Amino acid sequence: MPRPFSPSPRVNPADTTINNRVPMDGVARCARYAFGPNKLHLCGPDMNQEVLNYLNEGLSDQGLTNILQQFNTLYPYLAQIAHANHLSNPFDHQVVEAYWLGNRLLDNVRPQVFYRHLKENLRLPKRLTGRQMSRLTAKLSRGALMHHSFHVMNIWQRTGHDESTHTLDSIDKCRVSWGQIISVNGPTIKVKRRPLIWSNNQLALDEPVTENIIRHLAASSDFDHLSPGQNLSIHWQVPCEIITDRQLANLNKYTALSITLANQTI
Repeated sequence: MPRPFSPSPRVNPADTTINNRVPMDGVARCARYAFGPNKLHLCGPDMNQEVLNYLNEGLSDQGLTNILQQFNTLYPYLAQIAHANHLSNPFDHQVVEAYWLGNRLLDNVRPQVFYRHLKENLRLPKRLTGRQMSRLTAKLSRGALMHHSFHVMNIWQRTGHDESTHTLDSIDKCRVSWGQIISVNGPTIKVKRRPLIWSNNQLALDEPVTENIIRHLAASSDFDHLSPGQNLSIHWQVPCEIITDRQLANLNKYTALSITLANQTI
């Protein structure tokens, strides 16, 4: 049986790193991805300055954990993925990676559990029409997984503070995308990124285009060893972390699955 949840992060220097150099636990890593939408007052509590201070100081403690637990869409996903994989900590770095980038932990969440999550934790029947809910839950038997991109691309009604309908632009910004670094000039990171487009009445990823991404964190050690050719994950136009080839392949894979499922009901 799964062990009871414990919100306290298990700090392990081997978990993951910022730029393969500075140890970063699952809580700090999750905060990087949550920072962008929180800064825009789209998700989570009105504590963006506190999150920014934690990131700038490179700190991770119970205070940051408590803030992230108040993200009413994010945290229930982490909790369900952890529970399905018999992990006591929803902020285990593997769980955080599964939700934002994708990994094999997602395969262990049964469709029935995903259904209850959408119905009871996210309370989608109160936000969607009966037809929308039916079309959404039908995808659970077609391979839908608890990846962030599935939620973004298949639930067009936002579930954060802003409950308006997503646009193509907001979906593209809300999904975790990736860009290959071309150059770095001060706070500006030039990347090649594949934007989400509308083509032949379907969602698709376009050919790579050059974009400028601005790093918002003030810590001198943050992203100070970026190199051309590295792959950078991006959320709401905020750089999150350098990702490995394996992580890039997973993010591409799960994003493609979410696009395929979205196109079935567009």
